[in-house]
Amino acid sequence: MSYASFLAVAAGLSLSACSASSFITEVQGEATVPASPAGTPTLLNAFPAISSFSALDFNENQDFKNRDVTKDEVSRVQVQSMTLKILSPNDQGFEFLDSLEAVARAGNTESRFAARDGIAGLGLGAPNPTLSLKADGSVDLRPYVAAPTMAIILRGTGRLPEREVRVQATVVLEVEGGLL
Repeated sequence: MSYASFLAVAAGLSLSACSASSFITEVQGEATVPASPAGTPTLLNAFPAISSFSALDFNENQDFKNRDVTKDEVSRVQVQSMTLKILSPNDQGFEFLDSLEAVARAGNTESRFAARDGIAGLGLGAPNPTLSLKADGSVDLRPYVAAPTMAIILRGTGRLPEREVRVQATVVLEVEGGLL
């Protein structure tokens, strides 16, 4: 190998070592939608909070630790997907839910990053259906991920189900930042 070829290979390797890396991480949590009082149709005016989404610190996220990336080194965070799955009862569908939106919040700032309307009409029946929200690809969650803590809030409309319903929410994020 000539000296010039060696320098070209070395320069290429050093440039690629400094390029941003991209990785996928997910956050997951559960909530329980309360049942309506017996025989009384009741509007769902607030979706229950998911406790594991209330004080997210991405420096504690295992995928960040595995990549040796801190939230301060992140250059961009895009939502890949947001799903809500009914865990129990297994014969429950999403007929009780009309709309759902997911919002990122840090301090007094928030941004909607995913939503879905017309849910009751989607035919997502039992057993254990999964609802996919439509992610807004133009929203960069970097300012929220880089904050001391952030929260993910779900807001929904519909009616309370006849029985208590346990749901699992999953947010999949593509993170850019750090070094390869």
